[in-house]
Amino acid sequence: MIRLAGTAYWMLFAASFLAMAVWESFRPVLVLSEPAQRRWGRHSILFVVATVMTAVIIPLNPVLLAASIEGTHYGLLSRPWLPLSVRCLLAVLIMDLMKYASHRALHSFHFLWRVHEIHHSDRELDVSTSVRAHPIEVLFFHATNLLAVAILAPPPVAVLVTQLLSVFESFFSHANALLPERLQTVLGWFVYTSNTHRVHHTPDVRLQNTNYGDIFPWWDMLFRTYSPPLGRGEAVAFGVAEDQSGPHPSAGFLIRQPFLFQSRSPQPRSVVVGQRTGMD
Repeated sequence: MIRLAGTAYWMLFAASFLAMAVWESFRPVLVLSEPAQRRWGRHSILFVVATVMTAVIIPLNPVLLAASIEGTHYGLLSRPWLPLSVRCLLAVLIMDLMKYASHRALHSFHFLWRVHEIHHSDRELDVSTSVRAHPIEVLFFHATNLLAVAILAPPPVAVLVTQLLSVFESFFSHANALLPERLQTVLGWFVYTSNTHRVHHTPDVRLQNTNYGDIFPWWDMLFRTYSPPLGRGEAVAFGVAEDQSGPHPSAGFLIRQPFLFQSRSPQPRSVVVGQRTGMD
């Protein structure tokens, strides 16, 4: 089960990344000022460092943890009288809620924001932005995910399904491409799309503090942190307001950045217009 889960995860990881890369290469929303291979290289270094650090510091897989505590009676979802389908559904929803809470915490506490700002400081948005994360942020999400599994004792298959949905959604929501409005109207009620998540990456702090969800938009709707998607005619830049010019920093600098200087003030900033392809 564990080996199968790992294989399924990395196969979907590669397939999703490539599919989104092809999609945005044919239907880009913004013209990138930097070659894709340079962005992918920098973000890949961050991803590899974060993955290795996580494996060394917290060498525990959520699916393995769920399998090891399956059948115990202390977990909130470890109730034999609950049908498996109900336990799986509740597990997926609650673990996604934990992702929402964790993401919101990254925006709410000063040091956590300085770490998460590495993800937000990308001035352009494409599929590779999804793996542009500081190693401490990756550790934070991994730890909170394990905590959710330990508290819930969910079925291992539910943990795997959540991981697969999450990795696909990460690439799907960061792609430099937009869905047609009709498709967005339907899918937008059930999952986060690139149309909606790009709002979260604008320089305007008021918009950055919305759309925290990982898979489902329902938690943002419930807690009044949801912002509707921007249309194709609404051009925006991405990143943080204090860093809209200058050379793109190296991966090494991004890893050191949270410890070097103060982060942005919590005051709202204006949205900056970016260059567009003119596609409808």
